[in-house]
Amino acid sequence: MVGIASIFPYIAETLEPKRGGGQAAARESMDQTADTLLLYKSAAVGAWFVLLFVLERIWPASPRARLEGAGAGRIGDRRRLGRNVGFWLVNLALGPLVVIPVSAWAVGWDSGLRPDWWGGWPGLIADLILLDFLIYWWHRANHEIPFLWRFHEIHHLDRFLDTTSAVRFHAGEVLLSAGFRVGVIMLFGIPLASVLAFEAAVLVAALFHHSNLRLPRGMESGLSRLVITPSIHWIHHRAERADTDSNYGTILSIWDPLFGSRNRRPREPDMEIGVEGEPEPGFLAMLARPFQARPPTG
Repeated sequence: MVGIASIFPYIAETLEPKRGGGQAAARESMDQTADTLLLYKSAAVGAWFVLLFVLERIWPASPRARLEGAGAGRIGDRRRLGRNVGFWLVNLALGPLVVIPVSAWAVGWDSGLRPDWWGGWPGLIADLILLDFLIYWWHRANHEIPFLWRFHEIHHLDRFLDTTSAVRFHAGEVLLSAGFRVGVIMLFGIPLASVLAFEAAVLVAALFHHSNLRLPRGMESGLSRLVITPSIHWIHHRAERADTDSNYGTILSIWDPLFGSRNRRPREPDMEIGVEGEPEPGFLAMLARPFQARPPTG
């Protein structure tokens, strides 16, 4: 079996600008590198998902029994998991059909704005920070722009949080996010390694901060100084709009305090999760929900 360390030459290769050689050879090399990076990314994220999925059921922060208070019980919990897996399967199909091809196309488009010194490992770190900063604003826009909220609301209608919540997104939001990502990749000349590394980091972070894993208070407090933890993100899913519209960070926890959106309300095990005043519809109803007419507000 190939060791995990063998991925680093591939990353280094994509971080450095290509000089010399034919265009076809460069394209073949990039395709091989992409396949390798995608393989390692999928394996790492998959292992992390399984680990958290098991641990949050051994050491839950919020008891799953409270689902029974809403008349859900074990059958309702299985249906909820089925809905979340359904969204994940739809989006899994969109990956090779749309998301990956358009991202690969964007990587190959050179805007000429990226300076030569912005490369190597320092460039990778800078890219990750830049992308995390931009995704903060994209997430915030999904709450503040009604059209985007129509799709993002589906993620928030989940009445309980665990690792499966991290992969529960409407296909429309996935496509809109892909369009935003393409623009960012093209504008800043983000290389393939940075794109895939950031996607992996986002998935790892999202699985973690959506999880129902109970962490020691000191550990969570320490981690929250640098990254988004469950105690921070669960407030974002509280079924009260003032709380929902806060704590937009994905990986780093610095952006919310910096831009005035940090909510320091403590997480409570029995707090209500979801969208204020809205029940969670069935799977097919949620697929159609963004396209349905809404009564005027205000």
